[in-house]
Amino acid sequence: MLFGRTKVKVYETTVLEIGKEARNFEEIKMAILFGQNAPDALRDSCYIIEVNDVAATIKAGMTLRIDDVDYKITAVGNEVQTNLQNLGHIAINFTGDKQATLPGSMYVEAKDYPRIEVGSKVAIIK
Repeated sequence: MLFGRTKVKVYETTVLEIGKEARNFEEIKMAILFGQNAPDALRDSCYIIEVNDVAATIKAGMTLRIDDVDYKITAVGNEVQTNLQNLGHIAINFTGDKQATLPGSMYVEAKDYPRIEVGSKVAIIK
């Protein structure tokens, strides 16, 4: 008998607003998330999300899900956990990098850039 591993949501949020320049970051394969308290200087560049609790340590090998598209997490900067928990603020790089060169960035496998809309669900699953 085979036992499947249960998928557990480590984090889940909803996109509430899209800054007028947020989609421009597709050119460099990056999406910037920030909670509702994003500073005015950054707000236009961000996907504004609900700030929610992070239930476990985010690690490479977990899955980032945006709506119904899954991306394997390849590297996690050392500030991702704290920033996501406290501010809802991280940069997601769709480059497949295996080393986190920026502390507030999460790197996921290089696949098609997601279409993120108001109401999109973003989750981290282990």
